[in-house]
Amino acid sequence: MVRVLTAVLLLVFAAAAAADEAAVRRLIDSKLRPGDKLESVQKAPYADLYEVALRTAEGPVIYYVDGSASVIILGSVIDAKTGRDLTEARQRKLTAVKWESLPFESAVTTVRGNGRRKIAVFSDPNCPFCKRFEATLDKIDDITVHIFLYPVIKPESVALTKSVWCSKDRAKAWNDLMLRGVRPQAAPDCNTPVERLVELGRRLGATSTPTWILANGEHYKGALPLDQVRRLLDEASPRP
Repeated sequence: MVRVLTAVLLLVFAAAAAADEAAVRRLIDSKLRPGDKLESVQKAPYADLYEVALRTAEGPVIYYVDGSASVIILGSVIDAKTGRDLTEARQRKLTAVKWESLPFESAVTTVRGNGRRKIAVFSDPNCPFCKRFEATLDKIDDITVHIFLYPVIKPESVALTKSVWCSKDRAKAWNDLMLRGVRPQAAPDCNTPVERLVELGRRLGATSTPTWILANGEHYKGALPLDQVRRLLDEASPRP
């Protein structure tokens, strides 16, 4: 009898959850803008909330909806114990790319030591935060840094990045420019991947600079402190 009752209760709870999810989907479907796509609806492991992931023209967006589908919440969910931004972490999972799919042949690459730690950075030479971030990366050993030239801040950034690409030693030209303020001397008239990289960055959601990608495919933005950057690199590029 107990087993039968337990089975019935489980079926009731499952049906209620399915009904709640269906109500959430109907609500979100009614609010979608042209071009938006509903990626997923799943029960959040906290409170009576469903996580809703949308793919929009601006990139992935996460909403939360209560179980009765009466309230839509936009914002970050923070773990009260650790202070971790759970929404941001989830968004990084949704925007993750396959590391191997990135066009490294179109990157300006610097390798130090054994190159174990790996990072790809969308960077603009007129971005002060990019310069600060690359100065931080310059303090980390055993690293491979792939720079994707991303001149989106000022029109003059385009000629600067093309001059870097047209230089005999691209890595030296870029590092001299970003770390020492020495402008490249090469004429910006060779065949470059700059326009393709700008298109790629926009497709990947690089809405600010620097935007950087680790070997696990997760995106980050901005110039984080050295200890935090080193920790994230080690987590994404474990020792063999």
